[in-house]
Amino acid sequence: MSDFDILDVGHEGADAAEPAALPVVAVVGRPNVGKSSLVNRIIGRREAVVEDVPGVTRDRVAYDAQWQNAKFTLVDTGGWESNLSGLAAMVARQAEYAAQTADVILFVVDATVGVTDADAAVTRVLRSTKRPVVLAANKVDGSKQEADALDLWQLGVGEPYPISALHGRGTGDLLDALVAEFPEQPIGEDDDEGEDGPPRIALLGRPNVGKSSLLNRLADEDRVVVDAVAGTTRDAVDELVELGGRTWKFIDTAGIRRRFRALQGADYYATMRTGTALERAEIAVVLMDVSEPLAEQDIRIVEQVLEAGRGLVLAFNKWDVLDDERRVYLEKEIDRQLSRVAWAPRVNVSAKTGRHMEKLVPAIETSLSGWNQRIPTGQLNNWLKELVAATPPPVRGGKQPKILFATQAGARPPHFVLFTTGFLEDNYRRFIERRLREDFGFEGSPVHISMRIREKRAGAPGRASRGSVRPDRKQRRR
Repeated sequence: MSDFDILDVGHEGADAAEPAALPVVAVVGRPNVGKSSLVNRIIGRREAVVEDVPGVTRDRVAYDAQWQNAKFTLVDTGGWESNLSGLAAMVARQAEYAAQTADVILFVVDATVGVTDADAAVTRVLRSTKRPVVLAANKVDGSKQEADALDLWQLGVGEPYPISALHGRGTGDLLDALVAEFPEQPIGEDDDEGEDGPPRIALLGRPNVGKSSLLNRLADEDRVVVDAVAGTTRDAVDELVELGGRTWKFIDTAGIRRRFRALQGADYYATMRTGTALERAEIAVVLMDVSEPLAEQDIRIVEQVLEAGRGLVLAFNKWDVLDDERRVYLEKEIDRQLSRVAWAPRVNVSAKTGRHMEKLVPAIETSLSGWNQRIPTGQLNNWLKELVAATPPPVRGGKQPKILFATQAGARPPHFVLFTTGFLEDNYRRFIERRLREDFGFEGSPVHISMRIREKRAGAPGRASRGSVRPDRKQRRR
């Protein structure tokens, strides 16, 4: 949007209030049985990352869903198997945690494979949760495969519903059975969290800088999968965390990579979802690894936050491994490469040891306050009058533009419109922004300043211009 069009933008309204707690359905099953495909079928869009490779989904990912008039939260999980180790074991633990905290469990089994030892092991755990289980016999693409679904009765968790997540066959009957199991009061329903719901905080950064470790440290439990392999997180994971007597919704995201266009498959969709997560958030915490020099990707992520107009907190992770020599170089890198966002709160943390984690929430609160801040029009113009009197705009094209008045057109982030008689140079607008920050704060938030230039009225009275037509002498004599 150009500087000349910006005035027509109305005030940004508050975000829509989040609904009360909805029934939670956990989708569980072995790897590559079609859980994410079924999730996409139920929600009616391609949200869950799907690829014909086992183990694409790794974290618990929640989606809003609806069937008929029933709304619920659908939680996609990673593949669940027993006797695993390493990354696969952590993925399985996330699936088990989702099952234990859900209202209803949607157990997905590959009907073409039949009952496996892993399915039987999962079934034993599901029984211990004492939650209602609805069994989906997936990959039944036609009537010939329905006999395969009958074999799943031996799992002992009730009637198997033959479906095809790929083609949608039988999903209506499955959802009817699912909705019938919803409790009147969802498990773990919280008190009202306020009109706008908890603030949403996106955790952004390059792959393997410690975003998931940071979230687990904040939550004081293993909410998301952490592994030394870069790119472990692929979906944007929403987690409610209570900190400082307040509930926050943290969104763990996939690491933003250098060449987005070269990405393929699951990594491509994961990067797309990171951008969507930023749009949903109010504040972005950009995590950087201090053990390595600041990279072009770090700067690009910060610029992405600015373009989205979100509040910003800079978190420098792995501070526990920083030596004195590296600290000197890091400060120079920050001064040189991040000078544009010197207004952003900065915290030096260690997700591994918990160092200075208590400083992160105050920094987020500061950024959120600046992002929502407004200045009354009268106060703004009195301040601007004194500023212009002390430092008038520079002359441009032989004329000095005047600032007639100003207004704050919106917040979230703060946006100011200056009504002027001429164009204001970039340097002068940056000067106004700097003085706005010095006198009013706006710490942790981008500030947008644009102009509305008053055009001269056509046909306004005044002396004739040098190119105007005058009557000749004969006409004057007559």
